[in-house]
Amino acid sequence: MPPRKRNVAAASTAASDDGEKKEGVAAASATTAPSPTQQRQQLPAFVRYFLVFTAIACFAFVAYDQYPQWSQTAQSFSPAAPPSSGQSGKHRQEQPQASPDADRAAKLQEERKKVMEQMKEEFEQWTPKPALPFFVPPKDLPSKPVKGADVPKRDAVKKAFQSSWAAYVDEAWGADEYHPISHTGSNLSVDGGIGYTIVDSLDSLLILGEQDEYRRARDWVKTNLAGGLQKWERHGRYNVFETVIRTLGGLLSAHAFCSERPSNLPDTTSPFHHLCDPGDADMYLDTASHLANQLHPAFDTPTGIPKREVDFYSGDAFADEDSNGAASLAEATTVQLEFKYLSFRNSDPSLWKLAERPLQAVRTATRSGTQDGLLPILLSFDSGLFYLSPIRLGSRGDSYYEYLIKQYVQTNRSEQVYRDMFDRSVSGIKKHLVKQSTASAPPYLFTAEIIPQMRMQGQERPAFQLLPKQDHLVCFLPAAMMLGAHEYGAPSVWPELDEEATAMGKPTVREEDWAVGHELLRGCMATYQGTHTGLSPEIAHWRTMMDPQHAEEDWYIKQSKDGEPLIDARNILRPETVESLYVAFHLSGDSIYREWGWEVFQAFEKHCKLENGAYAGIKDVDPDDLEEVEHEDKMETFWLSETLKYLYLLFDDQATLPLDKWVLNTEAHPLPIFAPTQETGVV
Repeated sequence: MPPRKRNVAAASTAASDDGEKKEGVAAASATTAPSPTQQRQQLPAFVRYFLVFTAIACFAFVAYDQYPQWSQTAQSFSPAAPPSSGQSGKHRQEQPQASPDADRAAKLQEERKKVMEQMKEEFEQWTPKPALPFFVPPKDLPSKPVKGADVPKRDAVKKAFQSSWAAYVDEAWGADEYHPISHTGSNLSVDGGIGYTIVDSLDSLLILGEQDEYRRARDWVKTNLAGGLQKWERHGRYNVFETVIRTLGGLLSAHAFCSERPSNLPDTTSPFHHLCDPGDADMYLDTASHLANQLHPAFDTPTGIPKREVDFYSGDAFADEDSNGAASLAEATTVQLEFKYLSFRNSDPSLWKLAERPLQAVRTATRSGTQDGLLPILLSFDSGLFYLSPIRLGSRGDSYYEYLIKQYVQTNRSEQVYRDMFDRSVSGIKKHLVKQSTASAPPYLFTAEIIPQMRMQGQERPAFQLLPKQDHLVCFLPAAMMLGAHEYGAPSVWPELDEEATAMGKPTVREEDWAVGHELLRGCMATYQGTHTGLSPEIAHWRTMMDPQHAEEDWYIKQSKDGEPLIDARNILRPETVESLYVAFHLSGDSIYREWGWEVFQAFEKHCKLENGAYAGIKDVDPDDLEEVEHEDKMETFWLSETLKYLYLLFDDQATLPLDKWVLNTEAHPLPIFAPTQETGVV
């Protein structure tokens, strides 16, 4: 799909279905001929009526009793509005192209109609129907083919990593964060860095075979972090979630890579331990243990759900002030992989319990109320009960779902409770959140959000509305769904449905999950392929049938009232899409995932690389003039720890890091799969 020419033109005003006035864009003539995709988007009225009829159930206003009922909600809660998604603004539209030949246009429109009718017929014949309320084209299940490296592309990614790392070393060595435009670094506290960039990059340096640079980073850790608790007694408020996934996860991954036998399973060896020096593995484990000790006060709550921040010097813990003291679902349930592996290596059951208590609180609070496995993003660390808050797979919700399947895999598929929780959540996601785009045929899939509405006077229960907004963060989901489909043939929560589907020759839940994962990944790629830069925005808003422009384009980026891009329009080098591409390719060997990954990498190369060799995010992925691309003064640590690592592994030999031996945390730090020595405490 070629980049869409989406320029800002004169605005007109139209009321949306919720009464909010939003600005549209007036028609303007184009100077280039329309692509086939653009021609298919110009639809006659009768096709639009057909689409409205087939999709009305997907985007209708939803009554409260159609969604999970949170009878245990502690209190009504109204978090602060997100920085961009709640603002009305000028839609960034694609200018209509010159009219194609009438006969050709009619042929293309008829083609789209046939595609949609065929998909509708397929769905009507699909009995029994799994959770997804519409037909998805089948996709072959993974066959675990062995694919060799694409050496030229792999080496191009390695060169980008070397350039990025060298710029950091030259201009910000030792700093937690790097600002490549101002040529400086910054730390999270006045007492010095805790290795956000360096520790985050240790395993990447080993994977790429950068032994000299690995030793430089290792020596910094030895000098600044290793050697006892006193090295961690630093003033400042450290985010528990970020410190766990980046620093604790990075230390544990380095420990595993430097250990000849990082797991108790047979045939599990580290392919990188020969790059380390004797004593490295023990040093990393000891340092990780001291860091975990400093994080412990945050978990000292009635439920075990951690507070958001902790002062390493005083031991004081602090709730999230931005959310009026509420805990974040993702932050509370995305520490388990790290603490469980540390518990296993140290033979310390207290760390295992610390990891499980937050999940037990969540499971207890939701056992009777959320039958579809979808959870609000805010909860109380005192009671474990949920506040009335959005359900979404983006910020504050994402990694809860990711860590369910990864915990099941990490402990050698022995903790069935996490498999069951994941399967139920995926069913709820397909039933309530996965939606179809409106302009392209076949349509793209994306995930919407469920937003609680303000109660009107006299209204006993709140109502909810679907918001067709997708964060880039959500593009982790294809990887999670495809990993889940690959790991288990017949999810235990759906045995009868799978048995009946198999008998009738219809797709099982597993097969549907794999196909939906692929289609969601195709939708994520559409947000890259549909911009001038070839890079995805931070937030994409998808058209619905209630939108006057639903037949012209599938999605758009919001702008502020003065026409300036919001944070929705930026790209900060995020890894989620390339993560899913890596996992999909590793499990299937389908070359399309490498092709898409190369497109993404080339866009990063073209628009994000600076003169000093560093890379920086851009403020607008779809500017009118590519010469006006403006960079942000930050090279995120996940550029080195995640984005480039996933791209390198995508083009490397699949045997480098086999996913049947390793599981990657949400910051892409590989941890070995092991047989647990502790009993599962979550029931």
